[in-house]
Amino acid sequence: MVIVEKTTTLKDILPNQSTADMAAYLEAIFNTAIDAIFTINDQGIVERMNPAAERLFGYKTSEVLGNNISMLMSTPDRQNHDGYISRYLETRQPRIIGIGREVVGRRKDGSEMPLRLAVSETMLDDRRIFTGIIQDLTAMKQAEAEIRQLNEDLELQNERLEQKVTLRTEELSEAVNRLLGMNQQLEREAEERRAAEAALRKSEVELRKALEKEKQLNELKSRFVSMASHEFRTPLSTVLSSADLAEAYTGGAEHQEKRSKHLQRIKTAVGTLTSILNDFLSLSKLEENKVQKQAIYFTLQDFCNEVEDEMLGLLKPGQKIIQEHENCEVEVLLDKQILKNIIYNLVSNASKYSEAGKPIFCRLRVVDQMLHIEVEDQGIGIPEEDQPHMFERFFRANNVENIQGTGLGLNIVKQYLGLMDGDISFTSKPSQGTVFRINIPLTQG
Repeated sequence: MVIVEKTTTLKDILPNQSTADMAAYLEAIFNTAIDAIFTINDQGIVERMNPAAERLFGYKTSEVLGNNISMLMSTPDRQNHDGYISRYLETRQPRIIGIGREVVGRRKDGSEMPLRLAVSETMLDDRRIFTGIIQDLTAMKQAEAEIRQLNEDLELQNERLEQKVTLRTEELSEAVNRLLGMNQQLEREAEERRAAEAALRKSEVELRKALEKEKQLNELKSRFVSMASHEFRTPLSTVLSSADLAEAYTGGAEHQEKRSKHLQRIKTAVGTLTSILNDFLSLSKLEENKVQKQAIYFTLQDFCNEVEDEMLGLLKPGQKIIQEHENCEVEVLLDKQILKNIIYNLVSNASKYSEAGKPIFCRLRVVDQMLHIEVEDQGIGIPEEDQPHMFERFFRANNVENIQGTGLGLNIVKQYLGLMDGDISFTSKPSQGTVFRINIPLTQG
């Protein structure tokens, strides 16, 4: 928008043009301009207004011509407008005239709108007129408000995320303290074994057994340190890098998709850490004998449906849990939560070590006061040389090194079954799948 800051004449604007040509030229510009245009005399009386002004204010030209331009203004400009013109004519010091600024306009229906107003002064046949050009700022103000709201929402989201990260960090610290306690316990066990070695030197056979146990203990400690450092490093690095990148995108809506992507990566990484911590905490409770069996009555059929609903979120795209039941309408007396943890762990492993789209079979049957459970997958299977070690703590088969896990799941399942007087076995063939079989007596109180 051009603001004329000095008095001009039509000859200055359109040199070498006839009066008729100049009038037609200006009339065409006046009527086709997309901005609202008014001309007033030095008393503030409206002499002309263009179609854009009619659309903007809702008045017809006949309703405005001859009236003071202040009828289109909001308080306080409505009361002070005549004073603006008089002061300018007396002092020639511009406050509005020759200077653009934002004002508030008033439509015919009484509603108000933000405007950008530029006023210029022109001499026409020795008569002074003022021309006002007006732009509607409503859309721009709305956009500014939306951007402010988006920034406020993002600040709130970041604050909530920081709270979650703080909470997870505290949980991680607690788990690390527990792990340090376990490590100290392993050190004490090593000391006891070294003392036993000194006492068993007279027996070569017994000495070899003690040395073998020491070797196994050291391997267990090495696996623990290696697994913990590896499994924690990847998700923590993801949290750190994604948080830095999310913080870098401080712009408006055009960066929202990138922020959302990195926030989702943080959520996934925190979920992975939570799963690892849950394994460590479960193992810690079992080792400290803090898990007590609490048997209740429930129906196996309802239990199966409940567990399936909770496990759907674990599955890869296209995977399905195919349930097969026999005599499961009966009511049983078992520890429902421990049983759920056992099945949850086995189905989770079946999903993790199977490709997307592969089915998972979960079979339950009751025969002679005994609950038989089978969980079968069509996944990568377990190498034959690794099968004797599958229930050892921190042990992982050599074909799953690139798949995230702690090596604690099956050890926890075996300990849970010990509480329920149950047993577990499996058969597996590489690249063909694995079947885990569980037997639990129903005579529990």
